[in-house]
Amino acid sequence: MAEPSLLSLREAVRGEVLLPGDEGFDAAHKPWNLAVEQDVRAVVTAADADDVAALVRYAAEAGVPIAVQPTGHGASGSAAGAILLRTGRLDELTVDAGARTARIGAGVKSGAVTAAAAAHGLIHKPGSSPTVCVTGYTLGGGVGFFARKYGMASDHVIEFEVVDATGERRKANAEENPDLFHALAGGGGDFAIVTAMSVRLHEERELFGGTVIWPDARAAEVFEAFRDVTAAAPPELSAWVSRAQFPGGAPAMVAVSVAYLGSEADGRALLKPFDAIDGVLQGEWKALPFEDLATITNDPVDPGPSVSRAELFARFDADVVTTLLAEPIDPLLGLQVRHLGGALTGARPGPRGAVEEEYLLYMVGLALTPDAGAAVAAKQAQLVAELGDAVTGVKLATFLGPTDTFACTVPAAEAERLRGVKQAWDPQGRFVANFPVGE
Repeated sequence: MAEPSLLSLREAVRGEVLLPGDEGFDAAHKPWNLAVEQDVRAVVTAADADDVAALVRYAAEAGVPIAVQPTGHGASGSAAGAILLRTGRLDELTVDAGARTARIGAGVKSGAVTAAAAAHGLIHKPGSSPTVCVTGYTLGGGVGFFARKYGMASDHVIEFEVVDATGERRKANAEENPDLFHALAGGGGDFAIVTAMSVRLHEERELFGGTVIWPDARAAEVFEAFRDVTAAAPPELSAWVSRAQFPGGAPAMVAVSVAYLGSEADGRALLKPFDAIDGVLQGEWKALPFEDLATITNDPVDPGPSVSRAELFARFDADVVTTLLAEPIDPLLGLQVRHLGGALTGARPGPRGAVEEEYLLYMVGLALTPDAGAAVAAKQAQLVAELGDAVTGVKLATFLGPTDTFACTVPAAEAERLRGVKQAWDPQGRFVANFPVGE
């Protein structure tokens, strides 16, 4: 049954409102990761930015917080007791090819921006999944395929359009509300509701990449070649190495995914150490149109239950590789090392600062049952313990997992600064981020 205090919500907004007990509510309130429970009080799909403002004013009057999840990829369970705002109808997307900029609505997904930019010979700063909302990804910094050359997605925001905690529409940029702009550029969505943003695009004409897969018996050779290639890689080259174990008894595999902003000839020369490894099972590296970027990893496009954990390496040496290859990864689905470095090591406009660590470890497993999820988490914890001081404990905001807090993504002084921005812009705590800055 819908609670009486929210029955008037349909009169306050023009978008779709679903309350507990309504047909469609059970599906609408679930996040992308189905292992995360979300006991929300209502789901609102706003019609436009003015509708978002109307919702904020209503929620303030009702004394109910708002959690924003365009797609729910980053959900952590923090939305319990809140009104869940979906922004899928805020889908405006315009590209100004001459200025090399784009205005992106809060509901636009990464694949749409990739295609729109590519039509003009331009790129944005995407992750590997085309279904992730660009705004949510950018609020967490956004570290994807082209981060070694261009840094985080948040580094290239020109302006955020927001609704503040009073229900007023405002802009945040380097001149107007600069404190809010700084916080939103990688500090998460805890300060205001972003309804659109303007970002810089970059001209790129060639993409070479794909994924090549070997049997897991070749893992030692593949990881050794990966270390050699990444040790001398130019910033245009992003390479990720993975061990994978799919359910149902399929043989374990090792794979290398590549995205290179350059010619096929140069890309093949950079990847030459992999040529000596026999036994390729499938896949290839080839010239790709930018519209096909998502085919490099073919990330899942449908929700599912999982448990993930990410860590940054203080070093990625032979001892670390030995630990990662010492035993089967089961019950993990995948274990991946991503090469960072390049432009990520430089200063940036938001709170994150330089990423000194040059390699990231990402682990994920299915959580079809609570026991299965617990087993995955235990395996992740075991690997981290075995890696010891090779792991720094510092995090990237777009890779936070269930055991993490936002404070571990930024220096202590920046964490304090973000708490000050939260107090200034949302003193009543009307907005609830996936990973609140106060925790």
